Amino acid sequence: MAGPRIRVVIADDEPLIRAGIRMILTSDPQIEVVAEAANGREAVEQARAHAADVVLLDIQMPVLDGLSALPELRRAVPDTRVIVLTTFGERENVLRALEHGGAGFLLKDTAPAELIGAVRATAAGDAYLSPAATRHVVEQLASGRAAARSEEARSRVAGLSERERDVLAVLGEGLSNADAGKRLHMSEATVKTYVSRILAKLGCENRVQAALLARDAGVVRDEGR
Repeated sequence: MAGPRIRVVIADDEPLIRAGIRMILTSDPQIEVVAEAANGREAVEQARAHAADVVLLDIQMPVLDGLSALPELRRAVPDTRVIVLTTFGERENVLRALEHGGAGFLLKDTAPAELIGAVRATAAGDAYLSPAATRHVVEQLASGRAAARSEEARSRVAGLSERERDVLAVLGEGLSNADAGKRLHMSEATVKTYVSRILAKLGCENRVQAALLARDAGVVRDEGR
């Protein structure tokens, strides 16, 4: 097996959910579950103790919930990537988590292959947008707060070139670098370069924040047009 294994901490207050996630992740030889946590405080401690690459972080937990733990994780282990575990009923919480530096989100009923793919992608430095849920959730979140956010978003996007706006638009659709390249007739490497440049210009920490900003700014084309 090439390369070091991905070190993962699972943070959820339900033992059965932790056990299920552990069983799925450990079926991949590249992933190692180094610790489990039943609350946000333990998540921070275990992520620091094990130098975790990825933390799967539930929102609803005792002692310290996921939303409160996320900023602490970002301060304590800034190189650790955090994927928020959520349900459709927690949309506003998801938005807050992404704004505070979460690398993405997954629904708790995510298919095993998608869960493994999300951990791999996140560990590699990409923010993971769940294909099964992201477009719907992001659209709902963005539209609910568009009036308060759109003006600021348009101002931030104004400094992008036309091609950078094109790339930002497909980020807003949740496309991967490969799919974005096919859409825009660019190589995957070129898309990755553009994404890095866009994140720097917009002051976004990851692709998820950029996707939300794209929708707030109105640069994402409506489907069917």
